[in-house]
Amino acid sequence: MAFIYYITQIQFDYGAVKLLKQECERVGISKPLVITDPGVKAAGVLQKALDALPGMTVAVFDQTPSNPTEAAVRAATAMFKAQGCDGLIAVGGGSAIDCAKGVAIAATHEGPLKTYATIEGGSLKITDRAVPLIAVPTTSGTGSEVARGAIIILDDHRKLGFHSWHLVPKTAICDPELTLGLPAKLTAATGMDAIAHCMETFMAPAFNPPADGIGLDGLQRGWAHIERATRDGSDREARFNLMSASMQGAMAFQKGLGCVHSLSHSLGGVDPRLHHGTLNAMFLPAVVRFNASAESIQKENRLNRMAQAMGLQSGSDIPEAIKDMNARLGLPSGLAAMGVTRNQFPDIIKGAMADHCHKTNPRIATAGEYEEMLGASL
Repeated sequence: MAFIYYITQIQFDYGAVKLLKQECERVGISKPLVITDPGVKAAGVLQKALDALPGMTVAVFDQTPSNPTEAAVRAATAMFKAQGCDGLIAVGGGSAIDCAKGVAIAATHEGPLKTYATIEGGSLKITDRAVPLIAVPTTSGTGSEVARGAIIILDDHRKLGFHSWHLVPKTAICDPELTLGLPAKLTAATGMDAIAHCMETFMAPAFNPPADGIGLDGLQRGWAHIERATRDGSDREARFNLMSASMQGAMAFQKGLGCVHSLSHSLGGVDPRLHHGTLNAMFLPAVVRFNASAESIQKENRLNRMAQAMGLQSGSDIPEAIKDMNARLGLPSGLAAMGVTRNQFPDIIKGAMADHCHKTNPRIATAGEYEEMLGASL
C-alpha cells in the first residue's frame, strides 16, 4: 500500500525571513527558543532572524555542533525549560534544524532520546506533544526544514535517525538571501547533499509519483545551478534554485533513501568530523553503479530519466559525471583524501546495515557489497 503525505507550509522567496513573527503567531509560539550555531551567529544571519521578531521574548541556544549530538539536545532542552519557552525556531543548516527536532522530542517526552530512534522502534512513541518548530534554513542541503526526520549522534556514538510526522516544522521559511555569500566549500558540500537526496529518493523503489516528479525537478535545478552558486556566492538565481533543490529533495524522500545515506550516516558516526554532504558526494558514483541492475531501476528507466535531467546522454554516464562535478566543485577526490582507511570498513559496514536507509535501497546490499562500494569510493 502506497502512503503519500505532504503537509509542510512553506514561505519561499527572497526576504521571506521577515514573515517569521507572523508565522510564530500563526502556530501559537509566543516565547521561542532559537536554536542555531556559532557560524550562523558570527555571519550575522542569526541577527536577521532576531530582527524579524520585534517585541517577542526570545531565548537563544547557539552551540549546535557541526553534527548534532545528544549532549547538545540536552543542553538546549534545559534552556528551553529554564526559560519557559513554548516553541522552537531553528536558524541554520541541517544540524541546527535536527538539533531542534531533538529538543522537540526531549522537552515533552520521557526517557532517554534513544527510546525514540527509528531503528529502536521509537517512531510511534513520538506524539503530537512534540514542541512546535519553525525552520529557517541558511544552507541549501539537507532540506530538514520540510522533512519528518532528524539525524543525531547519541551518547553511545551511534548516528541515528528520528522520524515522525509530528517533527515536521509547522512552517519552513526558505529565504535564499540567507545563503548569499555562503563559502564555496560549504555551498558545494551542502549542494551535493541536496542532489544526493533528489537522486536517491528517485531511485528508491516505493510507489510515489508525486515524490518522483518533485525529486527529478529538484535534481535538474540543483545540477544546473550548483557550480554557479559555488563559484559566485552572490548569484541570486543560482542560490534560489539550489535552495529549491534542497527543499524538493527532502519533500521527496518520504519515499526513502538508500545505500548512499546508509554509508554516510554510519561513517559520520565513526568519524563525526566528516561532513555529511561531502560523504554523500563521495558515495554517489559507486551506489549508482550498484543500483543500475536493480529490477525497479531498469523497469522504469530511472537512470536514463535522471541523466536527462542532468543533461547527460545516458544513465551510464552518471557516475563519471558526478566525479567530474565533485572535482570542479573542489570536493575531495575520494574517502582516502578525507582520512578514511580500510581498517574502518568493518565498523562502517556494521552501521550501514543497521541504518534505517538500508532497506529502502532498490537493491538490498550485503556486507560484501558494502565493502565493494567503500573500496570504489576510496
